[in-house]
Amino acid sequence: MGLKENKTDSWIAVLVVAMALGTSWAIRGQFGHEQGAAWAGGIGTLVLILVAQRKDWYSKMLPVTLSSALGWGLTGMISYGRVVGYGRSDDFVNAFYGLSMLFVIGGLFGLIGGGLTALSLDSTTNKKVIWPSLIVEMTAGALIVYGLLVVQLEVLMTPPRSEAWALSLGAGLAMVWYMLRNGFVNSFRVALYTSLGAGFGFAFGNFLQTVGTVLEIPFNMWNVMEYSIGFFGGGSMAYAIFTSEWPVSEKKTKKWENNISFLAVFVCIPLIIFRESLQMKNFVSRFQIFDKSGDISLISAILSAFFIVLAALFIWLLIRKLNFKAERREVRWVTTIYFGLYIVLSFLVTGIISGKVMLNHILYIANLVVILMLLKNSFIKFPVTIVNKKKSNYYIQYLIAILFVVSILSLISVSIHGEMAGAHNRFG
Repeated sequence: MGLKENKTDSWIAVLVVAMALGTSWAIRGQFGHEQGAAWAGGIGTLVLILVAQRKDWYSKMLPVTLSSALGWGLTGMISYGRVVGYGRSDDFVNAFYGLSMLFVIGGLFGLIGGGLTALSLDSTTNKKVIWPSLIVEMTAGALIVYGLLVVQLEVLMTPPRSEAWALSLGAGLAMVWYMLRNGFVNSFRVALYTSLGAGFGFAFGNFLQTVGTVLEIPFNMWNVMEYSIGFFGGGSMAYAIFTSEWPVSEKKTKKWENNISFLAVFVCIPLIIFRESLQMKNFVSRFQIFDKSGDISLISAILSAFFIVLAALFIWLLIRKLNFKAERREVRWVTTIYFGLYIVLSFLVTGIISGKVMLNHILYIANLVVILMLLKNSFIKFPVTIVNKKKSNYYIQYLIAILFVVSILSLISVSIHGEMAGAHNRFG
């Protein structure tokens, strides 16, 4: 059934995916960079597969999750801290520039994240995605666009910070060209919808952050901004996928594909997180104010390693026992463990061993509980009979409407505060 056939269940399905990616993207704020975004993208897609209830998607859960993790994680290289500062400016031109550039950055997250997720779902025996070719084209596109815009034309978004947004733009454009050239229309549609949703979510989140700071709300408003991009990005991706007709995948995932996908998603990503954020030296640096002896740091590091290994081992035994032929029950277990591990690590990295617990972390647990409760219900049942196909002018109208809203948000933002901490001006 499509969104028009059972509106309540279908919109709840979209909400569940939005909450999943929103929560995991907020957790990503504790870790940052590509690896944090990749973990969040993997969680969002696991929940999406659960909601969709398609057996052929269960069977290729691992490769789809890997594609999504790579897609959402790729743009984690973009530096946007200074752009957030532009959005906090008390000057309309700079504030609008900041919010609109966050729309671009969020749009790149959604374009590649949603696009690679959809391509993995779209790939069948009759029409395969040639992944080596796509990767080469995206790499070439990234280098060409970066060289043209940044090196030659000196189009700089956030000087003196990294201009890696241009690399992501080139990779995204190459991916879109590959979709259109090879007839992956559904994937193209998902990429555009997710791009618009994530872009709006990032700009709107920055606005909420500014408002929260002005009102002196005692909450981590940076986390609100992160939740916003994940919520709107995940919701738009889910909506686009649930309103498109997808072919039944009869292609059996090969053993080596499952093995590599498992190692990348459930071993490599957590290990990179551990190396970058959860070693004892990381905890010592974080906890130096209240952990003079280093005992809390040592315990936190040991527990982080223990939970990562335990989760990877449990997931491996669960899916290997079934020879990778997972059903809904197994996908649910994998999702719960992977999601739960991310939350546990966020508690550890912020000092729970010392008794420090933040309100936003409690909300992570609340979100997970709500998501798991809602997942017990039946949602989307494929194949979808209502296919919502839009012409290119619709997307242009959506883009103009979003930019108009961003301009209104910028106007409101500069009218409610003067000079504030963390603000920057890009122009005069």
